[in-house]
Amino acid sequence: MSITPFDARGDVDESALRSHLERLADAGVGVYLAGGGSGEGFTLDLDEMRTIFRIGVEVLGGRVPVRAMGYEPHTAGHLREILLAAQDAGVDATQVYSLDGGHVFRPSVAEMRRYYTDVLEGVEIPIVLSTHPSVGYALPISLLEDLCREYPVVGINVTTNEIPYLADMLAMVRSNGWLGDRISVQVGGEMHGLTNLALGGQGIVSSMGNLVPRLLARMHTDFAAGEYGSANDAYARLIDIYNEFTKLGGTRTRGRDPPPPAVPRARRAGSRNRRAHRPPRDQTVGANVNAHPSRPTGATTS
Repeated sequence: MSITPFDARGDVDESALRSHLERLADAGVGVYLAGGGSGEGFTLDLDEMRTIFRIGVEVLGGRVPVRAMGYEPHTAGHLREILLAAQDAGVDATQVYSLDGGHVFRPSVAEMRRYYTDVLEGVEIPIVLSTHPSVGYALPISLLEDLCREYPVVGINVTTNEIPYLADMLAMVRSNGWLGDRISVQVGGEMHGLTNLALGGQGIVSSMGNLVPRLLARMHTDFAAGEYGSANDAYARLIDIYNEFTKLGGTRTRGRDPPPPAVPRARRAGSRNRRAHRPPRDQTVGANVNAHPSRPTGATTS
């Protein structure tokens, strides 16, 4: 998930975004744009998202997979606007978050089905389904199976602490003959990345790739090549960096000025006049990030 850089006025810094996306493309990792985490999608209006999608396609198109993400919607219409903007921009696919009903509301299965019908009816862009605890519930696997049959689903992003749920998800996709060929299954966050690969999934959707894209890429490519010892070593380094970065504020430190040592010169130059975040995010979180021992510069982001 790419960061969204902002300038001193709090506007999207298009030049810095291009520089950052070039770095990710050079590392060979796929990119999600305007996400709800490190992409700060919840602060972006629709025109800004259109701009980010356009730049993403211009910089990344034909080089690495480029996908839209957005954030957890309160209504079907809200997310549908983002999907149509992504479709118009020509991204490869777009993630579809599950409904965040707000105020601890959890939809029934019937309400979930109605939500997806309202969001996806007539949408032609390939989609990536998401099940994420941020909305307070996990999607039933039977519902995900139905959606995969009815719509052009090319991926499922699974964020969960429950390994049995992930295993059941992979079993469902595999039993239908979809796993890998038609549908990729990735986990959100680093914690279960190697577990997902070992179970037959396709890896991680990670914000840490903004810092160490080549390392993240190497873990995936080494595992695919059967170099399991090397993949284990890369994963251990990734978790070490993730753990220390989390102690400093995690992805809340993204876009900070100056950036951590792992971030190359192109992004350092683009960040000189950039705000850390848009309000209400704390601009001072992670102020001691440079006090941390230097991190490896070789890595990957997805």
